[in-house]
Amino acid sequence: MNDAHLHMVFNHFPIIGLFFGIGILAYGIFKKQTILVNIAYVIFIFCMIMAKATMMTGEGAEEIVEELGISHDIIHEHEEVAETFMKVLYGLGILSVLGLVANFKKHSRAAIVSYVVLISAIGTAVFSKSVGTSGGEIRHTEIRENSTFQNNVISVENESKTDDD
Repeated sequence: MNDAHLHMVFNHFPIIGLFFGIGILAYGIFKKQTILVNIAYVIFIFCMIMAKATMMTGEGAEEIVEELGISHDIIHEHEEVAETFMKVLYGLGILSVLGLVANFKKHSRAAIVSYVVLISAIGTAVFSKSVGTSGGEIRHTEIRENSTFQNNVISVENESKTDDD
């Protein structure tokens, strides 16, 4: 297993985990179940750790993919978005640690922390679309905005609309 393979294995955990964590956290807040809130915090911390593992394999994956003839520019764009995403995930992870501590100490503001984490997690999940899409575009040329495949589909759709008129 090389760095490119590891990178693809690791990169799904932070993105998918965010959505599971958000669902569990929202349900835990709604049901006032501290155990569910804590599980969501642990999931967010795990997402942060897996994102770090993803970043650690990114450089090796970049070298392998560049040897396949993929443009450095598209890889660099993904790298920039991923670095920003990692910083956002660090923030979410730190907030989650604070939430765990607040819950374990039964702090009076623990509920407020859970709402802050929920809002932060939702923002992080929205941002995850950018990092996931930019990474996917590296090898999946059909999802690029200017892809030949996409342009051909649009042309065929336009031709069929013209034929129908």
